Amino acid sequence: MNHVLVLDKEQTRAGLDPLRVLDAVSVALVALSRGEVSAPPRIAAQAPGGLLGAMPAYVPGVGLAAKLVSVFATPGQAGRSSHRGLVALFDEHDGRVRALLDAEPLTAVRTAASATQSMRALVPQPTRIAVIGTGVQATAQLAMLAALDPTIPVVVGGRDTTRAAELAARHPKAEAATVEAAVRDADVVFCCTGATEPVFPRAWLRADAHVSSVGGSHGHELDPAVVAEAALFAEWPGAVAAPPPAGAYELQGVDPGRITLLGAVLDGRHPGRGGRGGLTVFKSTGHGALDVAAAAVVHDWARAHGVGTAVDM
Repeated sequence: MNHVLVLDKEQTRAGLDPLRVLDAVSVALVALSRGEVSAPPRIAAQAPGGLLGAMPAYVPGVGLAAKLVSVFATPGQAGRSSHRGLVALFDEHDGRVRALLDAEPLTAVRTAASATQSMRALVPQPTRIAVIGTGVQATAQLAMLAALDPTIPVVVGGRDTTRAAELAARHPKAEAATVEAAVRDADVVFCCTGATEPVFPRAWLRADAHVSSVGGSHGHELDPAVVAEAALFAEWPGAVAAPPPAGAYELQGVDPGRITLLGAVLDGRHPGRGGRGGLTVFKSTGHGALDVAAAAVVHDWARAHGVGTAVDM
């Protein structure tokens, strides 16, 4: 009989230590850039209100896992969506199921970690950060920034300034503003929305800004003018080569030669900005390798602390 450790949402969330996930995601991104990860492009079944995606991956030395996640628009709330599902962690040597985790907090934190690694690689000393959005992903991004360095000023920009103020209160150096005010003053902009059309024009960005876009599951989050001008970074080649939902809407038709894999910057094989200014964009599509990394962190924590319910399967 195989004993599977099952963790609910709160237990999964508790095991997602931001700094440990940052480190694990960095390992996964480097492995992706070196071609060491085994993972097919994400597939999805389309339903009237959203999609159900499947993302299996193997990262050498980290683990083997698969995620089933639904991405559905939130009724009555334009620009918002939910990500629900589960992650199954397997033993990479004998294939036994080791754990079942809640995908929602895991996806949010590993996505924030990937976005934050793009900032660390391309703008290692930011002076003012904007987080655009007020939902689950923006909340995870703000928490990640607070764990990394709570002294860097952050502006939370949203269409609903009341919600933006409520989110900003969770960070010791954050304030709320309109989207335009947040973007115009920032050298790093995290776009964390469920938008289906660009959330701001190129004209609002500083000439040397870095934009990290993790939304856009249902359409374009970025202004085409931003994509046309910027030096582009992604987690994996399929971000541009594969059609949505595996690839990014904004990168369809872009010359693959314009894309630099973030992992190549993290391990020093690519200079990133290399001292040059100019606009940069990290376009995240998510990847199963990042789920593997985060799931391994949670599983190690749960075993060390005796958390979870053992189920025979």
